[in-house]
Amino acid sequence: MVTAQRSEGRLSSSGHTALTSAVTAPNYAPLPVVVAEARGAWVTDVEGRRYLDCLAGYSALNFGHGHPVLLRAAREQLERVTLTSRAFYNDRLGPFARDLAALAGMDQVLPMNTGAEAVETAIKLSRRWGYQVKGVPADRAQIVVAAGNFHGRTTTIVSFSTDDSAREGFGPFTPGFTVVPYGDAEALRAALTPETVAVLIEPIQGEAGVIVPPPGYLAAVRQACTDAGVLLVADEVQSGLGRTGATFACELEGVVPDVYLLGKALGGGIVPVSAVVSTREVLGVFTPGSHGSTFGGNPLAAAVGHAVVGLLETGEYQERAAKLGVHLRDRLEGLVGHGVQAVRSRGLWAGVDIDPGLMTGRAACEGLAGRGVLVKDTHGSTIRLAPPLVIEPEDVDRAVDALAAVLAGGGR
Repeated sequence: MVTAQRSEGRLSSSGHTALTSAVTAPNYAPLPVVVAEARGAWVTDVEGRRYLDCLAGYSALNFGHGHPVLLRAAREQLERVTLTSRAFYNDRLGPFARDLAALAGMDQVLPMNTGAEAVETAIKLSRRWGYQVKGVPADRAQIVVAAGNFHGRTTTIVSFSTDDSAREGFGPFTPGFTVVPYGDAEALRAALTPETVAVLIEPIQGEAGVIVPPPGYLAAVRQACTDAGVLLVADEVQSGLGRTGATFACELEGVVPDVYLLGKALGGGIVPVSAVVSTREVLGVFTPGSHGSTFGGNPLAAAVGHAVVGLLETGEYQERAAKLGVHLRDRLEGLVGHGVQAVRSRGLWAGVDIDPGLMTGRAACEGLAGRGVLVKDTHGSTIRLAPPLVIEPEDVDRAVDALAAVLAGGGR
């Protein structure tokens, strides 16, 4: 085993990509960059080449790679206890849940592991709330969702996806969902019925290309939910925890949902941590045995998550994202008409529509990787930028300058 490990450590990037492709399922098509080390906003591949990480694990690395506060929390907890299961209490879950609930202005937390698990939990929560509190007839609950959504990849979640690539070959699908156009508050209001228990929505649609809804949309959705007596469930797995220049993207519109769904950055890029955060009245519909997770709320995850909450309590990272986000947007908008058709952004999160006549989004990402900048494409001609919130201003410029060069070079 030692010999094998040493041999694998000497593999080139092409060797690693060939090995990984041979022994893992082909459900991803990653860029051929093999990361071996990372710190802050920078990663280094096995040959020693450095890249500016402008994807940050789809916002899982909001605080950068190897943040010292988060590493210290993980190391200290690793030496104490990592898992107890929820069959017992542990001394890290209570403080974490208390402070996360306070950060969100809520009462209670239901800890899980992945973002998809948080969404699945919210679906179960909304249905049970609808039956026990709203009085919807058994097995009749409906949840309204938006077209273009991305809430995860479980069977139930892809049942209400409008992305054919996420659904093909995975039916039959779970009933109980009504899809309406994103950004159309009137269509959403019209879809609410006495059997509707919740509206599940992303304040900003990330996977769709950082789609920012029209001004006033979230407030109108909030009012429609209040009027109809249904839960507003905000999926802030990508948009939350500082990414948009606020703790939660909902804050940018002055909206308070009934339920927050959190994940990605909550684990600091170290461990998977997600959470459903709500009021005691809503989460109180769960009873012992009605829902759970062996790893949900484990001491290691709680220790890291608690450290993340501590970083956010200062407001430093939210302010940094807001300030640098203005600079990023201004620089990107300068490329409109020069290979870029449109830019959408909030904080340090941007969707950039590349002129499809010039190149695909994938080609743009490959060109950027060749210039030492890592981003990810989506839906053909759109690329997404979501650098760690610790990125330096000059590195924001470095990323945009690299994009300008790629566009000018036709993808090279």
